[in-house]
Amino acid sequence: FTEALKDIYIRQTRLQLVNSNGDLDLEGEITGYDLTPMAVKEDAYASQTKLTITVRVRYANRVNPDEDFEQSFSAYREFDATQMLQQVQDQLSEEIIDELVDQIYNATVANW
Repeated sequence: FTEALKDIYIRQTRLQLVNSNGDLDLEGEITGYDLTPMAVKEDAYASQTKLTITVRVRYANRVNPDEDFEQSFSAYREFDATQMLQQVQDQLSEEIIDELVDQIYNATVANW
């Protein structure tokens, strides 16, 4: 997740990654990794399961402090309940991470 987030800023901006005293400061943690049964059938079993990943982000803009925020972002993907999480976890996590990275990027630098 961290590497995907770094990559989008490197690829889509002229910003450089620095260890301290940068113009933007982004930090956070994964706060949720949840499975939820969805689409319950007539036999009371779920036909779909939803994997949701939630991250909490703290963003500081040293150039324009009015844009600072702390916010949660989440994304999910559904998969067939007959599959085990281990079978689909890598692919779904990658898709979810891509979506989360886009959400965070757009919330932080989309107005530049």
